[in-house]
Amino acid sequence: MTPFGLKIRTLRREKGITQKKMAADLGVSAAYLSALEHGWRGRPTINRIQQICDYFDLIWDDAEEIKLLAIISKTRLVIDTQGLSKNATKLANLLAEKICYLPEQKIKKLISFLE
Repeated sequence: MTPFGLKIRTLRREKGITQKKMAADLGVSAAYLSALEHGWRGRPTINRIQQICDYFDLIWDDAEEIKLLAIISKTRLVIDTQGLSKNATKLANLLAEKICYLPEQKIKKLISFLE
């Protein structure tokens, strides 16, 4: 589940809204909304993100949080290392190859270091 999907699910559950109802209200399928929550769909468009913010009556900081979570929730990435050092290319390849084996604590440390 992506950070964006988790936030949407949390908001939906806090308001007591089913996936089926929210999907119908937004004019999308329940399967699409489920895939969005689980991170099986690509990042939604800015219009869809705004529609979700409007749906939950999110303004200011809460709306910004949703938009930022959508940005960092892209699940299929391409890292272009053309023009970078061989070590940058090696790092990108190692991360792609080994990320599934990293314990959550090490992932958190890497995120903290890179931020």
